[in-house]
Amino acid sequence: MAVNILVVDDSAVARSVIMKTLRLTDLAIGDILQAANGQEGLAVMETQWIDLLFVDINMPVMNGEDMITAVRANPAWANLPIVVISTEGSMTRIGSLMHQGVRFIHKPFTPESIRDVLTELMGVQQ
Repeated sequence: MAVNILVVDDSAVARSVIMKTLRLTDLAIGDILQAANGQEGLAVMETQWIDLLFVDINMPVMNGEDMITAVRANPAWANLPIVVISTEGSMTRIGSLMHQGVRFIHKPFTPESIRDVLTELMGVQQ
């Protein structure tokens, strides 16, 4: 079963690299959608079925933490798997996010780290 993914990052280059990396994993990926901030990401989620969310933390308009809080507060999305891909170095902030059931990948990342998280979270078979 193909997995629909939303990539939310204020950097178009970062979104492009993440999306390319997702395609290189050779896993069953469906649609890969993108947004430049949390507010845009939530708007996409209102109209598209998303199986997995990749989100940056530090973004304008609505940051990743606020987006994650909004996602978790919505009963339709409360259990959505979320992976933060960020340069964030604050262990307190990272710990708080992980307490919400979020996985964390540090930038820069490898294709294998994304593949491994996809396999674990979605039960996707290679």
